[in-house]
Amino acid sequence: MRADARPIGYKPVAMDFFATAAKGTEPALRDELRELRFRGVRADRGGVRFAGALDEGFRACVELRTAVRVLVELASFDAPSGDALYEGVSGVDWAPYLSPVHTLAVRASCRSSALTHTQFIAQRTKDAIVDQIRRRVGARPSVDLDDPDLALFVHLVRDRATLYADLGGAALHRRGYRTHIGGAPLKETLAAALLRLSGWDRARPFVDPMCGAGTIALEAALWARDIAPGLRAQRFGFERWACHDQAAAQRTTALRDAARARIRPEGPPILAADIDPRAVDITRGNARMAGVQIEVRCQPISSLSPTTPAGHVLTNPPYGERLPGTLALYRDMAAALSRLPGHRVALLAGTEEIERAMRRRPERSLTVFNGPIECRLLTYDIP
Repeated sequence: MRADARPIGYKPVAMDFFATAAKGTEPALRDELRELRFRGVRADRGGVRFAGALDEGFRACVELRTAVRVLVELASFDAPSGDALYEGVSGVDWAPYLSPVHTLAVRASCRSSALTHTQFIAQRTKDAIVDQIRRRVGARPSVDLDDPDLALFVHLVRDRATLYADLGGAALHRRGYRTHIGGAPLKETLAAALLRLSGWDRARPFVDPMCGAGTIALEAALWARDIAPGLRAQRFGFERWACHDQAAAQRTTALRDAARARIRPEGPPILAADIDPRAVDITRGNARMAGVQIEVRCQPISSLSPTTPAGHVLTNPPYGERLPGTLALYRDMAAALSRLPGHRVALLAGTEEIERAMRRRPERSLTVFNGPIECRLLTYDIP
């Protein structure tokens, strides 16, 4: 094994991890990692780095709400050419991950490097892996781009290649409770990040008056009760690796059991409302699947009225082509929210019309991305 390759297995060897985040939400992920007592936490472009034994990576998959993926660094080496890339990948011992009965997928990214074709980078990486295994046992693993046992990422920057394995195997926003989605759905990981960035303390009553499929309200309910997002996962990517034996499975079970033991019996009142009866039905169904109790109403935002002297509102108003008559909707929204004294209001604004409709300066404005769409998270304290 090359000196710059990381040994893998279930020994307490220090590993470097990179948890990815939606652009603009890195501070939320950083704070979450620190709150959960992960070590070596530092924000970076597109995510947050942390360190620890491999089991800490497994714990991250179970507990992190705001991370899109949790990657473990396997090796880093100079790769100014295809041959150098092949040699560097060959320097990693792939036996702990793969045998001929396993599948893999390789995805690549690059910038400021001699190698500029991501498909070539992925192909050369895959060739080095399967050639190593074929030389050892006479057979090779197969490629499965949709549901691989081992998902790999190759990141090439200024001719330096870094290999990562995806511990989750798939994006972590797939919580397992959202069996139905509405139009323009918000990913669960982004919703969880917005809750943190908007300053919700998990104690104040919570309202999403334009809930759509209910993702924000459901993530609020899960966070308030400390229900770990990974508890519903059938199987993470690392549980399909060749080295994941019975002892490792027992430790993973212990991680889940510890997370279940921290679940709180109840949380604050949470209300999700929408004018669309279908959205209301979807939200109720998703709440049942998530195992949380929230109040769900079918009502326009103009009917919103305070039920407590202080509360927290976070919502994702429709914009673009999501709904006709949006300017009138924004005016109704601004009028309704102004009738909530003592409340903090946070809006994910995908258009400047939303901020203009509020007719007041936000206490805070953050740039975040909802997929490819640049948005502003506007926070107001209603006097």
